[in-house]
Amino acid sequence: MITLATPTDAPLVSGAKQGHWTYADWEQLPDDGCIYEIIDGNLYGSTAPKSIHQWLTAMLYERIGLPAKQNRIALCFFTPFGVIMPGATPVQPDLTIITTARLDLLTERGVRGVPDAIIEIVSPGSRAYDEAIKRRAYEAAGVPEYGILDPDERTFQLYRLSDGAYGAPQLFGMDDRIAFACLPGIVSSLRDLFAGIPPQLLKKDE
Repeated sequence: MITLATPTDAPLVSGAKQGHWTYADWEQLPDDGCIYEIIDGNLYGSTAPKSIHQWLTAMLYERIGLPAKQNRIALCFFTPFGVIMPGATPVQPDLTIITTARLDLLTERGVRGVPDAIIEIVSPGSRAYDEAIKRRAYEAAGVPEYGILDPDERTFQLYRLSDGAYGAPQLFGMDDRIAFACLPGIVSSLRDLFAGIPPQLLKKDE
């Protein structure tokens, strides 16, 4: 038995030592409701997200994914959905964006290759994972655009790949218009994503 690497509140699982996990090992993991990912041979796991996370995932699809599909620009997929890239075998991003010109990356088990864009929604327990470990993995794999949505801070960071590396992220506030280079003509804002949210899903001190 091993303890999954931080961050996780997932149960212990048996398998390879950290640093030696493979896609084949991942395929043998139990279907126990946890989200398992492998980065550089290390297994990471998390349990079901909070309600606000689910709300924001749905709104990202409504505001970004659905218009992209309707305009035949791209298809968007959300967790659980495996993405297999160099050094990340697999990860399960909150939202994965594949442009219509690259739909050959799609397989029955998810995506094999580098998506056009990825969005992650952070929680207090996943902040370091999303902002450091996953950011480095996505950068190394060559993901052109990586967005990080922070429900607590009400911010959105957008990293864009340039000369093989992410520079400083573009930071968006509640009323700033968020746009991805791979989704021309599609814009949204954090205010759009939070519009109509049931108040009980927000932090208790708000």
